[in-house]
Parts: sequence; C-alpha cells; structure tokens
Amino acid sequence: MRQHPIHRLAPVLAFALCASTVPTAARDYGQHGTVWAIAEPDLLEQIHARLTHLEASGETARLNAALQRRTVAKVERPDPVPGLAPAATTRSWTFDPTITVSADIRDAKGQVIIARGTRVNPLDTVPLRSPLVFLDGDDPAALDWAATTFGKRRPKVILVSGAPLALMKARQMRFYFDQGGTLVRHFGIRAVPAVVEQKGRVLQITEQALKPAPGRAS
Repeated sequence: MRQHPIHRLAPVLAFALCASTVPTAARDYGQHGTVWAIAEPDLLEQIHARLTHLEASGETARLNAALQRRTVAKVERPDPVPGLAPAATTRSWTFDPTITVSADIRDAKGQVIIARGTRVNPLDTVPLRSPLVFLDGDDPAALDWAATTFGKRRPKVILVSGAPLALMKARQMRFYFDQGGTLVRHFGIRAVPAVVEQKGRVLQITEQALKPAPGRAS
C-alpha cells in the first residue's frame, strides 16, 4: 500500500513542535548606534512651574482682575441686540402663539392630558397681564415715552441696548434685557420702541414711531 504524503511529514512536524518548546538562551547582541537618555520634561511639572511663575510675578492676579472687569462690564452693559433700528413709521401686526403638540403630554400617573396633534394656545392658561415694551435704553425719549404711556400698567420694559442696572437706579423701576435678541426674533420685531400686548387669543405687536418720518409734517 502506498503511504499518504501526510504520514511522511508526521515525524518532521513532531520534531518541529518539540523544538519549539525548547527554551532559547537570551543573547546580548551588543550596542548598535548612539543611545540617548529620555529627557522629555514631565508635562504636569511644566504646568506647575508655569503657574508658580505666574503667581509669583503677579500675572495671575492681573488676569483675574481683567476677567472680573470684563464680567462686570457685560452685566452692567450687555451686548446690544444687532439689526434693530429706531422705528421710522408705526407698524402693527398680530402674532398667534398657538402651537401643535408633537407628542402626548402625560401627568404623573401616565394619563394623557394633552394628546398629540392638539393645538394649544398658551394665552388660554397663562395670559399676558402686562405689556412687553422693547426699547433702546440709551434713548431718553423712548424711556420717557414708555414711562408716560405705560407707567400705571406696570409694563415689563425690555432693553435691546443700554445699561439696565444704571437705569434701575436712576429711574427706580425694573428693567430686563433681551440678551442675544431671542424675543425680538421670536416676535419678528425689527424696530424699537415696540410693544407686545394681548388682544383676545392673539398678541398685538406694534413698532411705535416716536418721531415723524422724514418729509412728513409733525
């Protein structure tokens, strides 16, 4: 009978497997090329040394003072809302705040209180009791107009420019600030002064011109 080739390889494979288990002695091949010691400085040590230097030189105190001044300045006079102009003509429109609920709203027990797709008008439950008056806090005429027109109605005066804290002290009334212009964008206001008032189930928005438009009689 002719022996299969695999049987001829069996002794060779066995020898190879046995040889692979024989431990080999470690051998020193010597040094090849130039070798340098690792000299990279520790990052944390660098940071600590830098902070220590800043503290000792007074730079840390100077940076903290500068940050404090910038923070106080932003609070006292926030960045003005961009893109607004003084109202040259009176413009009025209505704004419907109704929204469509995108998902079921449930109570604490899991019961659906407002179903998905329901149209909800926030004014039905949270009416706007005081007018919102948007104006430029650096415009004395606009400030006087708001105080004269809405003083007894306790309006919420929302600045789009100016120094609210200084005005609170000078005029003894509360001022808000539309930081980032979120509200004026929401209502589509492009000029000030502007007034937002509730009329039934909608809001009426009016951009009020305080000065006659150019070319028109006062």
